[in-house]
Amino acid sequence: MVEKAANIPPRYLRTQEAARLLGLSERTLEKHRTYGTGPTYRKLGGRVVYSVEDLQGWADRGLVTSTSDPRGGTVLPAKRHTSPSSATAGGRFPR
Repeated sequence: MVEKAANIPPRYLRTQEAARLLGLSERTLEKHRTYGTGPTYRKLGGRVVYSVEDLQGWADRGLVTSTSDPRGGTVLPAKRHTSPSSATAGGRFPR
């Protein structure tokens, strides 16, 4: 069994590097952040960073082997999504 070395810090990527790793544009990754559909990120001062592990985990949610696979863990597109409870809650912006 391979263990993580305790002395190696986790690797964090800025938005540009993270987008390149995922094969997305920076703007798409920014939209995912805005809508809450993207990978987990951290704010360090004024900087947004992503751990490589979080990026890989998010990408793995979209893993399928065929078009007939159930899509329970689908990665959502970078756009606003409504939930059944928020559709009737009323708010500032129309849904």
